[in-house]
Amino acid sequence: MLSGDVRDAVAVKARRENFPVASCLLPRRYRCRLMAVYGFARFVDDVGDEGEPGDRLRRLDAVDADLIRLYAGRTPRLPVVQELARTVRLCSIPAEPLHRLVEAGRRDQTVTRYDTFDDLLTYCELSANPVGHVVLHVFGAAVPARLALSDQVCSALQIIEHCQDVAEDFARGRVYLPAEDLRRFGCGDGDLVEAAAPARLRHVIALQAGRAMRMLEAGDPLAASLSGFARAAVAGYVAGGRAAGAALGRAGHEVLGHAVRPRTSRLLLEWSRILVRRSEAIR
Repeated sequence: MLSGDVRDAVAVKARRENFPVASCLLPRRYRCRLMAVYGFARFVDDVGDEGEPGDRLRRLDAVDADLIRLYAGRTPRLPVVQELARTVRLCSIPAEPLHRLVEAGRRDQTVTRYDTFDDLLTYCELSANPVGHVVLHVFGAAVPARLALSDQVCSALQIIEHCQDVAEDFARGRVYLPAEDLRRFGCGDGDLVEAAAPARLRHVIALQAGRAMRMLEAGDPLAASLSGFARAAVAGYVAGGRAAGAALGRAGHEVLGHAVRPRTSRLLLEWSRILVRRSEAIR
């Protein structure tokens, strides 16, 4: 199990997200399960970013092997997988989305740029969308139509985060802005390390943010199809994405000179708007 210090570190990272990972509005059982899922996803992401490249792949292989051990009914060795085990059992979480998160970490070791937006969405199928699938399983709401809507929401959240983290990603040797869009607006690598984003880079960011906001809108029926605590949680994720998109627009899509973060007031406003929407049946 995770030590108190590690759990505290995971909680700190969760608070830095654009959205409430495990809102205090939820009962403790759901908060614990969502934090276990988040802790695993964040751990895998960190493994793919930290240490020597060869060591990263070795550690990612160790995570994959531990997932296999878990689903074979054996005791996992890694604390973060041990923490996840109870949620996997109680919520019948399938192994496939968890393995896809590990595969995203492997992809990051060999693919550092994406030529088109569609290429980037293919990466999101590994790095972001599996989390939404697991969350729906946590709430017992994982039907095919919802999973498809969840993919729209999760990919949008990932794209928005890439927009916010341009400088940080570039420092790691990665560019998550489509190369064809960078070429279209005449952006080179030098633009990604300026003290302030030049107008041509801000146009690229605005294009990605606009796409992400339209994807969030396309995923709107997801929250409306849910009820109770599942609706509250998912509405918070969508609201966080909307608030972060609004923050990018408010900043003029300037992401290099300062950190762009969503305002709590805007998140709460968007959250309430989603929650008061009429429920919609989905099959």
